[in-house]
Amino acid sequence: MPSLVVHYAFVGLLAATVLGAAFDKRSLALSLVVVTVPDIDAFIGLYWSVGHRAATTNLVIPALAGALVAVDLWVREESAIRQQWGAYGVRVTWFCVVVYAVGHVFMDAITGGANLFWPLHDQFYGISGRLELSSQRGIVQTFVDPGGSGPTFDAMGDSSEVQMSTGVDPNPGAEGSSDEPVDRVFPIVRSGWQLFLLVFGTLGVAARFAVGYDLPDE
Repeated sequence: MPSLVVHYAFVGLLAATVLGAAFDKRSLALSLVVVTVPDIDAFIGLYWSVGHRAATTNLVIPALAGALVAVDLWVREESAIRQQWGAYGVRVTWFCVVVYAVGHVFMDAITGGANLFWPLHDQFYGISGRLELSSQRGIVQTFVDPGGSGPTFDAMGDSSEVQMSTGVDPNPGAEGSSDEPVDRVFPIVRSGWQLFLLVFGTLGVAARFAVGYDLPDE
């Protein structure tokens, strides 16, 4: 499971490449705050069975946020976002909606699973598969069911069956207390790809601030 710093590195790299002229310290800071929000459910899980990777780590929240942004931009006579922040605000707002879904929810879904459609549908799903080119079978992929049923999700159980361990709550659902000391683990990196993303994502953001988009005079 990726730690927050891995999420930060990925979102920072996205911001440095996608935001274009809207990339600055303010837009980066806002996107990092947004990608932090889904992990609030680690604390919610202390008091409710619908906890980590469910209560706030789902696609319903960014979908609702996207709908509100669309109404403001295209339905209202005067957009509050455009009036207050102009084109900069429009780009950063849409980026933050995408960051919530892609930079956190989907990343969690491919690294241990998430309750993607809660509260509309209470089921944890993991996304896994492979894509390869075979000399005998041609292109082989298992991400989408060729029968037409769409993307393949591995159902893991609902929120009463699946409770994710966190440093805040190492033993979710456990009753009573124990004399044994509790080992609260707050991960930083747990695999080579996470370390790779953390290092080069951070370097990419630093380089973006240092280089910018303006070419030097020849």
